[in-house]
Amino acid sequence: MAIYKTITVRPGVVVHIWKIEETEDELSKDIVLTPHCQKRLNGMKSELHRRGFLSIRHLLAVVGYTDHDLYYDEAGKPHLKDGRHISITHSHEFTGIIVADFDEVGIDIEMQRDKILRIANKFTPLEEYKTLANSDAIIRKLTIVWGAKESLYKIYAKHGLSFLHHVDVKDFSFSDSKTTAEILYHGDQSFYDINFLEFEDYTCVYAVKQA
Repeated sequence: MAIYKTITVRPGVVVHIWKIEETEDELSKDIVLTPHCQKRLNGMKSELHRRGFLSIRHLLAVVGYTDHDLYYDEAGKPHLKDGRHISITHSHEFTGIIVADFDEVGIDIEMQRDKILRIANKFTPLEEYKTLANSDAIIRKLTIVWGAKESLYKIYAKHGLSFLHHVDVKDFSFSDSKTTAEILYHGDQSFYDINFLEFEDYTCVYAVKQA
C-alpha cells in the first residue's frame, strides 16, 4: 500500500492522495475504528465506498493519527482533537486529505465527466466558458470550479450557502494551477487560495483560507 501523491502546499499544510487498489481485507488490517465510524462502515452497501473509507484511515496514519483522533460536528465536518485542521474527500478510486497546523482547509476530488455540463448552471455563470475551445476543456474547467466550491463549502460548512450566489471563484488558466475565491454570505466576507491538479481523468482541488 502506498501514497499516490503528496503535496506540501506551504509550511504546515500538506495534501496526501491515495489510489485505492487494495482489497477491503488488506485495507482493514491494523485499522481500529471508533464505534461511530464502525457503524458508518457497516452501513455502506458499496464495497468501493468501504474501501475508500478505510483508505482514509491509512492516510490519517501517514500524518500520525488514528480514527480515534477524528470527530465530526453536527454539520458532518471532520475535526482533529488536537486542534489542527483537516478535510477529507473520496471519489471512486481516489481518496485524499489535507491537514493544516493553523489554516482552515478544504479538499475535493472529482472524476471528470460530461454529467457536469447538465448541472453547471446551478453553480456557475455559463457565459464565463464560451471562449473555451471544446467540450473537453469546458468539462475540465467546470470540474475545477465545482471542486473549488465543494472545498470551500467544506471549510465554511453553513447550511444555506449557495454555490451560484455566494461563492465566487476567480477566472484562471489551466497552466496556472491556482486561483483565488471569495465567499460573501449574510454580510460575512472571506477569501481563499485555491490550487488544483489533474491526473488519470480526475481533478483534485484544495482551498486554504487567507489570514
